[in-house]
Amino acid sequence: MPDNPDSLPDRRINQAFDAAKRMNKKGTEYWLARDLQQLLGYTTWRTFEEAVTRAKMACESSGTDTRNHFADVNKMIPIGKGAQRQVTDVAMTRYGVYLTAMNGDPSKPEIAAAMTYFAVQTRRQELSDQQDAVETRIKLRDRVKSANTHLASAAKHAGVENFGLFHDAGYRGLYSKGLQDIKMHKGIGAKEDLLDRAGRAELAANEFRITQTEDALSKQGIVGDQEARVTHRRVGSEVRATIKKIGGTMPEDLPPEPSIKKLRGKQKPKELPGGN
Repeated sequence: MPDNPDSLPDRRINQAFDAAKRMNKKGTEYWLARDLQQLLGYTTWRTFEEAVTRAKMACESSGTDTRNHFADVNKMIPIGKGAQRQVTDVAMTRYGVYLTAMNGDPSKPEIAAAMTYFAVQTRRQELSDQQDAVETRIKLRDRVKSANTHLASAAKHAGVENFGLFHDAGYRGLYSKGLQDIKMHKGIGAKEDLLDRAGRAELAANEFRITQTEDALSKQGIVGDQEARVTHRRVGSEVRATIKKIGGTMPEDLPPEPSIKKLRGKQKPKELPGGN
């Protein structure tokens, strides 16, 4: 792979492949084999079709459904004097084109250029997906913080005085363990925030526990420390039962993820909704 994927020759390669890219009605990208034939250095359709066939076989051998990446289609091409004739073609996903390049003639410089293009684009997409996942997790963590603020207000209104025991009751319902035991089970430091190390599924389960407890405290007229703790634990237990019923992983068994506090520091400066 070139040291600089944005060098002039590689920019031309990128532009050529991007120009050949099409979009269907659902906004999904695809390429047509006949559009790529010359771009990949093939002068005849027959020899290029052989490369496409090898790519299909490679896709099938990997255990991937070929139909998800290759679709045989027909299209009309001009043959002179306004006449047209129907020819076969193959619509391919990005992965399909990558497999075609991998199974092409390695002596062709165009094949090497195509492999570089798709390797670079795939890496860029991976980095973009990772960044999106981090941002989604941070936003969800912010929502959980906001929900906890509302829960604390509802608990105070219900007469809760020992907030440590109140919150621990919710954890015991959802995780079947107290907060410190959960951290020990997950290998999280005693001074770390459990929810800062939680992934999306775990954060979502906690958000549901928190919002439903707030709703129960407000609507059921709960009064006093003991009754509020019982309510919080009951709601947590019901969320846990739902996770078990649908075959989900119990929250205490979900692996801890990198600290959200540290991820915030690594993010590029950007406005995120939800506040601190």
